[in-house]
Amino acid sequence: MKGHYLASFWQLRLERGYISGFAHSRMEALLISTGVVALAEIGDKTQLLAFILAARFKKPLPIIAGILVATLFNHGLAGALGAWITSVVSPEVMRWVLGLSFIGMAAWTMIPDKIEEEETQVAKQLGVFGATLVTFFLAEMGDKTQIATIALAAHYGEPLWVIAGTTLGMLVADVPAVFVGNQFAAKIPMKLVHSIAAGIFAVMGVLTLLKVEKLFQSL
Repeated sequence: MKGHYLASFWQLRLERGYISGFAHSRMEALLISTGVVALAEIGDKTQLLAFILAARFKKPLPIIAGILVATLFNHGLAGALGAWITSVVSPEVMRWVLGLSFIGMAAWTMIPDKIEEEETQVAKQLGVFGATLVTFFLAEMGDKTQIATIALAAHYGEPLWVIAGTTLGMLVADVPAVFVGNQFAAKIPMKLVHSIAAGIFAVMGVLTLLKVEKLFQSL
């Protein structure tokens, strides 16, 4: 009887530890995704688009709604792709692909972005929400924050939490841009912000290559 209670006790401890680690992994995926995308988005092409749309339409709420829906759809596709990649690529190959991808993202983040005027003219007959939705979705295709979402989803294996984090990160960077406009951009030390984002990507790349699975596993 005593042995039965001991076995039940240790089984419960193991289950609690598994649940705690599982929740910790999800929280790390959410927080890292939010932070790194928010930093990478500052000065990015899609944030510049948010400035332009805000100046043109002067209707922040439908612009923000369009940004939210476009980001959810775009990053949803990116997260699904990241999850699919992990199911078809071996762990060793995935480690090298992700490590080098994060390091590549670090370099890409340091390159100043710009947006062409033609990109803001797409779907201008669709109203404020429709124009924002279409132009933001198209501008985000192949952008660094979409590529980051693919890599983060593949790295953490938690696409829903990564998508939630990257979407929140986009809103953290773009909502103030919509309300405040270019005055907001002028006061941001872009080089410093991009350096921080690049540093996070670089650290994640090195840790991935060194087989450190969780960024905060020792905490």
